[in-house]
Amino acid sequence: MSKSRVIVLDEFIIQKEKGFPNATGQLASLLRDIGIAAKIIHREVNKAGLVDILGETGNNNVHGEAVKKLDMYANEQLISYLSAGSQCAGIASEENEDALIFTDQISKKGKYVVLFDPLDGSSNIDVNVSIGTIFSIYKRESGDGTANLQDFLQKGTEQVAAGYIIYGSSTMLVYTTGYEVNGFTLDPSIGEFCLSHPHIQIPNTGTTYSVNQGYYEKFPTGLKRYIKWVQEVDTATSRPYSQRYIGSMVADVHRTLIKGGVFMYPATISDPKGKLRLMYECNPLSFIIEQAGGKSVDCKGNRIMDIEPTELHQRTPIYMGSPEMVEKIEHFMAEKEVTAG
Repeated sequence: MSKSRVIVLDEFIIQKEKGFPNATGQLASLLRDIGIAAKIIHREVNKAGLVDILGETGNNNVHGEAVKKLDMYANEQLISYLSAGSQCAGIASEENEDALIFTDQISKKGKYVVLFDPLDGSSNIDVNVSIGTIFSIYKRESGDGTANLQDFLQKGTEQVAAGYIIYGSSTMLVYTTGYEVNGFTLDPSIGEFCLSHPHIQIPNTGTTYSVNQGYYEKFPTGLKRYIKWVQEVDTATSRPYSQRYIGSMVADVHRTLIKGGVFMYPATISDPKGKLRLMYECNPLSFIIEQAGGKSVDCKGNRIMDIEPTELHQRTPIYMGSPEMVEKIEHFMAEKEVTAG
């Protein structure tokens, strides 16, 4: 029996581009550059315990968080590959305070800017738990001149592509250009990302919820009520639900995307604006979740991708995943608390 032919990432991107008569090839080239950087990062992640790349650099990033050595390595690799091509006019990274605008004669004419979190979940690096890279691509608004800050501060609805790479038991690249979501698994024997999860669709509902429940006492009242509800026994709705929380957004959202469920990172008493970054984490992963049939909102039920950004490192609460589950959370969050008369 003959096996079906393997479709690699580069071939898939080219095939999809043929469906757009006005495509120039720049976006396809940009996605391939990100794929190459991901392979390099994968190589270092897989040998992290064997070389001097574990632990912290001794520096803090713009958010005041300790920078891991592998964080910095991933950041440098992405910048290196994106700056070498002619498609990208500038990048913004979660690790850098300001956007990096490319000023050479070739790159400054690039049509796109890229925002990324080079290594999401980096606190898990030293304990060998899944981590990932998240990226978001926008078509710049500044024309043919040098890019500027406003090219980066666009709403999530303006993304032309977004994706993530998860470095786990296998390394996967999942991305969308606004028409469907496809997943590719890295085959180390040939060094290629191969199509393994075509046209991913998130289940309408699920039986798992993902939240750091250690902060329960700091959660909004509506979320506390929802968590009590999911813990109740009700066979008609498959409750109680199971809690699953890895502490790496890429890993938690990837599981939610494939198996259904809901991922939550709410505002808390200590972080009233939320903790996750709108531009580097929430917008790109919301784009993927929505294109797979899911839903992503903030604590007031506003669509994440409709939020108007005002700064590169803006934060937001987020509830995302299977649409029926997100809508149930919205109901609890909107419900006014009943008090004794």
